[in-house]
Amino acid sequence: MHKLSRSNRDKLQQFVAITGASDKNALQALKASDWQLEAAFDVFYSQPQPRSNGDMRRLEELYNRYKDPYSDMILAEGISVLCSDLQVEPQDIVTLVLSWHMNAATACEFSKEEFFGGLQALGVDSIGKLQEKLSFMRSELKDEQKFHEIYNFAFGWAKEKGQKSLALDTAIGMWQLLFAEREWPLVNHWCDFLQDHHNKAISKDTWAQLLEFARTVDPALSNYDAEGAWPYLIDEFVEYLYDKSVVEK
Repeated sequence: MHKLSRSNRDKLQQFVAITGASDKNALQALKASDWQLEAAFDVFYSQPQPRSNGDMRRLEELYNRYKDPYSDMILAEGISVLCSDLQVEPQDIVTLVLSWHMNAATACEFSKEEFFGGLQALGVDSIGKLQEKLSFMRSELKDEQKFHEIYNFAFGWAKEKGQKSLALDTAIGMWQLLFAEREWPLVNHWCDFLQDHHNKAISKDTWAQLLEFARTVDPALSNYDAEGAWPYLIDEFVEYLYDKSVVEK
């Protein structure tokens, strides 16, 4: 191996510890990303990982531990057991990130294809290895682009099958979970406003635009443009904040 600086050697060791990659593969990913750890993770996990028959057998065994006895799916009870094995609460946001990796269509269930695909993308075939990935998955919420993807994924994942909108109570629960990570100071005011003045399901457009509002508009509304193309509901929320003297005009 070429002589590495202490900093790069530490990054190599950290990368190997988190991903389980060989030194050779870790070095390739880190070099390709100019020794930026987060970018190197993306490089590594975007590459198809070779799977042996043993790997597939372990995935099959894992799937069978959690799948419903009456259908070829992992349902709510199986996910509860999975969370227990991982030592996380089912409502922990890391379960949402895991579902995002699996590209799960619906909350509280994984198809076999979703389960296998997600674990393969993460490069794991055991609960121990998946546990080791939890800190990495939590760190993904700190990445602006990944948070945006996870946030948008959450709308379709959390809504009831066959519905175009997200039930208000569910939307509020998801916002409180997601914005606990982004620390948006107005999230509780937004949720109170919806319960007091809206009390209807949330459209996909409102869901998407709220993140943009939280991301771009100062909590004191100093850069809020009343002539901007915000949904009517967000404009009403701004008036609510003024009326409640949460912020000053």
